[in-house]
Amino acid sequence: MTEKDAKRLRLNTRSVDSEMGIAVGAQLHTDGYIGHARLVIEEDKHIIVGATFIGPQVSELLHSATVAIVSQIPIDRLWHAVPSFPTVSEVWIQLLENYDLSISQEPQEPLSYFSQDRSSSSIA
Repeated sequence: MTEKDAKRLRLNTRSVDSEMGIAVGAQLHTDGYIGHARLVIEEDKHIIVGATFIGPQVSELLHSATVAIVSQIPIDRLWHAVPSFPTVSEVWIQLLENYDLSISQEPQEPLSYFSQDRSSSSIA
């Protein structure tokens, strides 16, 4: 499923991307490897609902993506499925890291004065 398809279905999604050529396994596969990977993640359930891989030797990535999508494996559990090294599959680590990074960079709601706990306040 593409990000556009997910939005059409009104899914709450976030997409993460990675350039595959930076993976050691991709560099060993082909000098000057050029490729791109994208995951579409459903944010409410934290599962992958779509994946796109472009580049040489991406067929090894399609099966793992299919298993993750069909089985609805949560992102937190995918961290335990360590890809072989050195292979093009290392892109999975990059995608998961990029997802975590995108979450950590979200702007946080500032606390308002009224939402803070005032039970320990004292008046002098």
